[in-house]
Amino acid sequence: TVQFRSQDDPNLYFLAWTTTPWTLPSNAALAVGADFEYVEVETLQPYTHAPIRVVLAAEALSRYFPSEGAHLPLSPEYVDLRTGRLPYRIRRRFPGRKLVGLRYEPLFTYVIPEGDAWRIIPADFVSTEEGTGLVHIAPTFGADDFKVARQHRIPPILVYDEEGHPSPLVDKQGRFVPQVTDFAGRYVRNYTDDPHYRPVDEDIALLLRQKGLLFRKDTYEHNYPHCWRTDKPILYYPIEAWFIRTSALREKLVQLNKTIQWHPPTIGEKRFGNWLENVEDWNLSRSRFWGIPLPIWRTADGRYERCIGSFAELHQAIEEARQAGLMQENPLDRPDFDPHRPYVDAIVLVAPDGSPMYREPDVIDVWFDSGAMPYAQWHYPFEHTEEFNHSFPADFIAEGVDQTRGWFYTLHVIAAALFDSVAYKNVLVNGLVLDKEGNKMSKRLGNVIDPFELLEKYGADPTRWYLISNAPPWENVRFDEKRLAEKVRIFFGTLHNTYEFFALYARI
Repeated sequence: TVQFRSQDDPNLYFLAWTTTPWTLPSNAALAVGADFEYVEVETLQPYTHAPIRVVLAAEALSRYFPSEGAHLPLSPEYVDLRTGRLPYRIRRRFPGRKLVGLRYEPLFTYVIPEGDAWRIIPADFVSTEEGTGLVHIAPTFGADDFKVARQHRIPPILVYDEEGHPSPLVDKQGRFVPQVTDFAGRYVRNYTDDPHYRPVDEDIALLLRQKGLLFRKDTYEHNYPHCWRTDKPILYYPIEAWFIRTSALREKLVQLNKTIQWHPPTIGEKRFGNWLENVEDWNLSRSRFWGIPLPIWRTADGRYERCIGSFAELHQAIEEARQAGLMQENPLDRPDFDPHRPYVDAIVLVAPDGSPMYREPDVIDVWFDSGAMPYAQWHYPFEHTEEFNHSFPADFIAEGVDQTRGWFYTLHVIAAALFDSVAYKNVLVNGLVLDKEGNKMSKRLGNVIDPFELLEKYGADPTRWYLISNAPPWENVRFDEKRLAEKVRIFFGTLHNTYEFFALYARI
């Protein structure tokens, strides 16, 4: 929990709590709940014992100031860091909107942004269930932070390279940039599995304590996103990307969904329907090597851009670039040309003013491939138009419940955007096969069951019977091999014995 000093009153501090101290050098604002009640408290700085006044949410008061402290003299001898005891007095109470617009001094001044940073703004995601009721906003390291900062014209804390390209204070390898002089080059998380890694969060807290700006430091266990392959912690990181403005299709998506027959209906009405009602723009681009290249070429200054819609159009565009002296040959004339990276990246097109246009380096989200399946399977619109018109939209599809944000969604969005139509008329949503504890099966977790071994051991029909009799198709199944063996013994054993009895006497 950190103290942000008011610009107007050097003895007044705003308390904010964070579980990611490494983002504090990137702090650009504080957020409050406009309708929450806040209190100004007179107390002592826990480490220096200097008299100070702090602001926090009224509902957070008991987390920082045990009630006994209200009756103790404001004297250092009554401060106890071990128990958290602090003498205090409540000076006044007021709504959060009274704080909006107030300014404070930055914790760190490694980089001074252009614009109106370091002030208090309102935000609807502020909560009083944890922390102080004031939220530290680092626009470069969180989606909510980025959105609310942009809404209130709070500039992000950025550095710029020699070509003017912006970067946050942490690079893409997870290290502080050189401008953060106290921690330059240090990893914000232990990405290298260094057994001697010293958490940079600890040193940031120590530096804040030396500055008299650390109010409290706790060990707090909480959820944090990790890579599902490496188990390494993930950073929220701002990068440029291309989007499909699906938010503009929201009403159309919702209405078309009402014409689809879902089974069970609750998936379409609730899970999928609610997802569509809150749909956000689709991040189409991915910063990867493998995948379908984004067919967009731009000039270096971004003044001109061109989206290519076919190989024929690309061939013509390359011919124009050859005439302008930007390409020596047309690679599409070679029968072995591969239209993927890195070969497509070597294609340079020409802008209307004669300047070169380079392909955007990203590839397309692979889920776009799945949603384009109805068209790609017929090479539509370039051929097989009659076959496509006959088969689209599909009469019936079936997939797992997890596809409400996957295949079901991408099919629906692309069809609505291109044809004002649904992509499928009826859909059966099946549940997932989980392990016996109800966890998703994963090779990484070692809880995967080899289906071929099961079929070899028990047979196909007993396995099918176990799955279908264990739960309705649209519900998840907890797969327990012991229960499968029991099904085989009770049902198929009885069935086999009954048949053997019948066959024995039928031959008499």
